[in-house]
Amino acid sequence: MSQTRTASATYTTTDVENVVRRVKADLTMIADSTGAWTAQQAADYAHDIEVLAKAGYLAWVDLTLLQYGIEKKAVRFNVDTDAGGLTTSRPGGVLWPRLAGATLRIIISYTEAYTDEARRATSGKLKIGWTTSYDDTSHSSLSSSGGRNYVSSNYGMQRKDWAA
Repeated sequence: MSQTRTASATYTTTDVENVVRRVKADLTMIADSTGAWTAQQAADYAHDIEVLAKAGYLAWVDLTLLQYGIEKKAVRFNVDTDAGGLTTSRPGGVLWPRLAGATLRIIISYTEAYTDEARRATSGKLKIGWTTSYDDTSHSSLSSSGGRNYVSSNYGMQRKDWAA
């Protein structure tokens, strides 16, 4: 007689909070160093990231520094719900330049679980009026420049970095 076993990755809302706190630290450093966002704007984006992540609706977050519409730097935080094998890193390495004409673009991608019903349920909890974006986030004009992992239990976000 054979037995089969299944295992599923487990994490708590506290694990999500721990990971998002590191992402928020990166967003705050980027906002401060570029001068393109206020600390409050970075906090508002981090708030929405946490709300969506806790509900299982967040797939990734992409943040790009643009100068007059040209990509200069970018990071992407990919959600990993089975990240127990990764080692966590400290936030940082994102002291981006302060450039004339600079803007920050943030794009989030949702999981398939983010249905119309889920949108209605979370709409009152979000601080940002998110809209659909068709921008290219492949960062093909930039070169990969490392990254970091933010992990708590089995929940994590893998950060990939790009630079000009």
